[in-house]
Amino acid sequence: MIEVEKLNERDLVAAAVEDAKRYGADLADAFFSQNHELVIEVRNGEVENLKVARESGIGIRLIKEGRLGFAYTSDLGLDSIRETVRAALANARIGSPDLNNVFPAPPEAYPEMELEDRRLQEVPLEEKIRLAQEIEKSGRGYDSRVRITEQASYQESQYHVTIANSLGILASYRGSLCGGYASLVAGDDGDQQTGFGLYFTRKFDELDPEAIGREATFKAVRMLGARRLETRRTAVVFDPYVVTNFLGLIASALSADAVQKGRSLFAGKVGQKVAAEGVTVIDDGTIPKGLMSSPFDGEGVPSQRTFLIKKGTLRGFLHNSYTAARDGVPSTGNAARSSYKSPPEVGTTNFYLAPGEKDPQDIIKNTESGLYLTEVMGMHTANPVSGDFSVGAAGIWIERGELTTPVRGMVIAGNILELLENIDLIGKDLRFFIGTGAPTIRVAGLTVSGQ
Repeated sequence: MIEVEKLNERDLVAAAVEDAKRYGADLADAFFSQNHELVIEVRNGEVENLKVARESGIGIRLIKEGRLGFAYTSDLGLDSIRETVRAALANARIGSPDLNNVFPAPPEAYPEMELEDRRLQEVPLEEKIRLAQEIEKSGRGYDSRVRITEQASYQESQYHVTIANSLGILASYRGSLCGGYASLVAGDDGDQQTGFGLYFTRKFDELDPEAIGREATFKAVRMLGARRLETRRTAVVFDPYVVTNFLGLIASALSADAVQKGRSLFAGKVGQKVAAEGVTVIDDGTIPKGLMSSPFDGEGVPSQRTFLIKKGTLRGFLHNSYTAARDGVPSTGNAARSSYKSPPEVGTTNFYLAPGEKDPQDIIKNTESGLYLTEVMGMHTANPVSGDFSVGAAGIWIERGELTTPVRGMVIAGNILELLENIDLIGKDLRFFIGTGAPTIRVAGLTVSGQ
């Protein structure tokens, strides 16, 4: 018998697949993931919370007579893996046959990527603590009106993924990411406003703690004295972060799974105009520094660049192997797994609205009057089928091309398709917030409700 200690992750996933075939599975795959996370939170210059978490395990999927079964284990001993295979087979017996339950064949090649910063393992813990402290210090020192630290933190993740299936796939990769976050509260004359700053990257040496803290303070201070305005229909300039909030709703509607279940506002619209001419929406798992980039997805399909909306026209949807089989199209490499504990679902990688050519400051200058939208609340209440939304809003009023009065307590309402169709200016300032990115945009007209 092979000693467990001598098996690496590639041996383990291969052994799991062989066991599944031996026990009668028609097809099988095994997905190993290992993750090491570090979170350091500081407040008033002192470490308030330090969390180190390590997790690893294997998820096993198999198909028997068209029925899909899944089980997982965090015990990487061979006996436990065999028991997990048997559990997956038992789960398959109670499933319903579905000819669309398929696994991908090995590709010719995977894209080459440098996803890991080995320096993360070399940087002392004390230096990472100092970085978190500097985030808070720079934010608190940027303006005396900052009174409260809600959060100032450094975070990192180092991970390893290996996958094998019975058709011949056997592949792995390692990656890491790190970043900082600050949420600070400014106060003046009884008014309190909160601002945040964040930046995540794959390279530790690219982190700028001062910039993160200053961004949080700037956003908090600029909203002091915010008031409510009268209801009106007006132009709305969206901050990139706010655009990513709306992109979250759009992403779910561009999932082939949602379309096939009748839960998408884009169903039946492929080839049709669904947005303004300048709007292009892309999912790209191959961006060199993308935080959600990887050589392959949760099934071993190579990552790729997928145009979903191009120059305003809907081109298609995001697929994993199952949804692709149902529609008779290739997978787009969007089988997403949050960990070994779950089978793959359809998900995004680096999902973004492509930038335009306008300087964001010029977008504001070209707006005679309107709202510069910096925050929305309640996006979870938006309807992914109809596209209707009504959400809380805050920002800064634009008058004669200048940012003037901070505004809070407003509500913006409309429809996602209407919003996309009325985008008339797109900035060149594409910024990613983890896996979702956007530039500044202007929507020609939205209803803004207030007093």
